[in-house]
Amino acid sequence: MGSNTRSSGFSGGGASSCPGPAGTAAGRWAGRARLRPGGLLYGGAVGSAGVHAHHSVQVIAALGGDELLLAGPDGEPFGCRAYVVPAGVRHAVLRGVPCGVVLHYDPLSSAGRRLAALAGDAGDLVPAETLPADAFEAACALDAVLPGGPQPVAAAHPGLARVLEWLPGREPVPLSRAAEVACLSESRLAHLFRAELGLPFRPYVLWLRLMRAAELSSRGHSLTDAAHGAGFADGAHLSRVWRRMFGIAPSDFTRTVRWM
Repeated sequence: MGSNTRSSGFSGGGASSCPGPAGTAAGRWAGRARLRPGGLLYGGAVGSAGVHAHHSVQVIAALGGDELLLAGPDGEPFGCRAYVVPAGVRHAVLRGVPCGVVLHYDPLSSAGRRLAALAGDAGDLVPAETLPADAFEAACALDAVLPGGPQPVAAAHPGLARVLEWLPGREPVPLSRAAEVACLSESRLAHLFRAELGLPFRPYVLWLRLMRAAELSSRGHSLTDAAHGAGFADGAHLSRVWRRMFGIAPSDFTRTVRWM
């Protein structure tokens, strides 16, 4: 699927059937998704997305012989069949595809770490000819064969490990409180987050909160209730942060996506 030559655009980019409506435009999202520990799997119509930078490692791929049109940090457009986008890298989906997959990985997961090192063209990582025809099933199959798998890996420093175990599901947490849990100074803990996760403390916490909001939405909660449950002030606050991280409004994604 595509060339094995990796593009430098993001240095730090058989037939398939989709579950979305027939003829879904490439600019709209419509498909099926599943949250699981460490990230999110999506299969279906891949829509466009404005400039954004998510705090996860993303694999995005077209199925069925189509090609995505992306833009990297410099804004220059380029076409590809599949791409790995590292955490924190600004990019956009200028043109989606009728059938494709998108996978998000926590940067601390084994897959997140290994994929981040392979940032760029991912044609050699996506075996299109052996994936199931159904787009969501293809996303699940791809998740099973990507390097590392989604399982979290242990943090090297015990203080950081304590914080990472303690953080999920909590309200917005200041660095000072997390440093108390880690029994470390704030500056030392901040350094460990950057060194071991490749992300500062606050963006990582924000990623966890967005995944919590997505989990609540997948269970049928309203946008407002999901926002409050994840520690956001209201639905508008969640929408602003979601758009900044994913390039679309949460309503554009959730109302045409079936959660599995």
